[in-house]
Amino acid sequence: MSETPHASADLLRATVEIARSAGDMTLQWFGNADLAVETKDDGSPVTEADKAAERYIREQIERVAPDSSLVGEEEGSSQGPSGLTWYIDPIDGTKGFARGVPLYATLIAVEDEHGPAIGVIHLPATNETVWAGRGLGCHTPAGPARVSKTSSLAGSFVTTSSVSRWGSDVYGRVDSAGVDIRGWGDGYGFFMVATGRVDAMIDLNGGSPWDYAPLPVIISEAGGRFSCLSGTSSISTPSVIASNGILHDDLLRAVNG
Repeated sequence: MSETPHASADLLRATVEIARSAGDMTLQWFGNADLAVETKDDGSPVTEADKAAERYIREQIERVAPDSSLVGEEEGSSQGPSGLTWYIDPIDGTKGFARGVPLYATLIAVEDEHGPAIGVIHLPATNETVWAGRGLGCHTPAGPARVSKTSSLAGSFVTTSSVSRWGSDVYGRVDSAGVDIRGWGDGYGFFMVATGRVDAMIDLNGGSPWDYAPLPVIISEAGGRFSCLSGTSSISTPSVIASNGILHDDLLRAVNG
């Protein structure tokens, strides 16, 4: 059986540039005390920065990969015949962004006929980026990105977007395993898993496909594991775990009970 082909290095470079440019565009609104925050039909917040950044990303995708399918948080989905599907989250962490918290992220991912191909997490306010292409490794501007080598839940760093979504039973099981539970969430938390700064992230009952689409390729190329709670790699779920791989099964058992 032939191996799955590598992602396009040229397309990966273009995607990184789009994510960085779009994310950096949001800095003109970041920290603005007069920033208007609207509430969407699903109850989530949106700002002018979200809308402008996604519009820019879509325009750039049309330039580098015309006729792609698009799935974006702000403008919805559209179908194209190219065989590529792009996932766009212009500001992951809009609530924090609107409050001046510098840990928000711009997320872009690409799937092709073979599955997850490209993932990028750009952190505009801290000027950090991690990116990966299938078969091309996971990288930061400083060099290759690798997950941690922590081998025991006891004392491990596990972060989350919102521990309040866990429920007392899940929290109790994870806490009793000796995990050091932290609160660095959203795209920033997954960034830290990929770069080995934390050992895992548990994100329960709050995600959408555009929140998770970069992770299958980023985490796997960094040497870790990404899955939903059943253990399979899926972005069409509100609950996921990303880890260094060594701790993954133990975390699944702790979460699932």
